[in-house]
Amino acid sequence: MIEKDTIKLLRECDAGIKMGVQSIEDSLKYTSNGELKRTLEKNLAGHVEIQEKLQGLLNSYHDSGKEPPAMAKGMAWLKTNFKLATESSDDAVADFITDGCNMGVKSLSGYLNNYKAADEKSKNIAKELICLEERLSVDMRGYLSAK
Repeated sequence: MIEKDTIKLLRECDAGIKMGVQSIEDSLKYTSNGELKRTLEKNLAGHVEIQEKLQGLLNSYHDSGKEPPAMAKGMAWLKTNFKLATESSDDAVADFITDGCNMGVKSLSGYLNNYKAADEKSKNIAKELICLEERLSVDMRGYLSAK
C-alpha cells in the first residue's frame, strides 16, 4: 500500500508541477512590471528545483510520472492566450497565477489527504510544492486590482 500511494501522490505532484511551470512560463510573456517578473522567475526556479527532486523519486520507482489532464491544459491555454493576450496587464497575470495557485493548493492538499500511506519523502515534496504555491499566491496580492 505504501508504494502504491507513494507513486499515486508523486504522479499527481508531477502533473501539478507541470501545470505550474507552464503557467508561469506563459505568464512571463505578458508581464511588464520588473518586480512581478522577478517574483515569477524566482518561483519558476523553485518549481524547477522541486520538479527535479520529484523526477528523481519517480525514477527510483521506475515511473514516468503523469501529464496534466487535457481539459486543464486546454483551459489554461485558453485563459493565457485569450485573457492575457487581450488584457495584457500585470493585474491579469496576477489574477491568472493566483487562480492557478489556489487550484494547485486545493488539489495537492486533497491528494495528500487521499494518499496517507505514501512515504515521507513524497509527502514532504507535496508539502513543499503546496508551500511554494501558497507563497506565490500571497506574492501576487500586491499586483491585483479590484474589478
